[in-house]
Amino acid sequence: MTPRMQSIMIMNGALVFLVGLLAGFPFAYVILEKIVLWPIPGEIDWKPPGDYRAWRMAHLEGILNGLTLIAVAAAGSRLKITPRAEAFIGWGLIVTSWGNIIASVIGPMFGGRGLEFGGSFTNSLMYLLFVLAIVTVITAMILVFRGALADLRDQNDKDQS
Repeated sequence: MTPRMQSIMIMNGALVFLVGLLAGFPFAYVILEKIVLWPIPGEIDWKPPGDYRAWRMAHLEGILNGLTLIAVAAAGSRLKITPRAEAFIGWGLIVTSWGNIIASVIGPMFGGRGLEFGGSFTNSLMYLLFVLAIVTVITAMILVFRGALADLRDQNDKDQS
């Protein structure tokens, strides 16, 4: 994997991770049913839209997808892949990560879970983003596996010669 693609993946991974961290604020406010920002004195009684489950998912989706992008980018130099496979892995995981975090934040803010198409516009949008993310992540991870396997076989051939 080229250093350029690795950098693009790491940058996007960091941004998706940060969005996941930011989603942790409404997650905490849903749990507390108020805004408390210690050491700032006082509190504001407020419960953001959405529920505990939805904000937890948004928080974790950002963190896990961001880390996945960074991890695959870090391992990218070990993969024996074609330029086409590299492009699909890199851009596919970027699409996956952004699709998952955007859909996960839409859910608690506007309603919907994205488990099936139909109902509200936001639910259908979430569904489409999740389906796109599922297809791209599965394909990308198959290509990562194949790239790692090719590298392992290459290493075994070198060890035997």
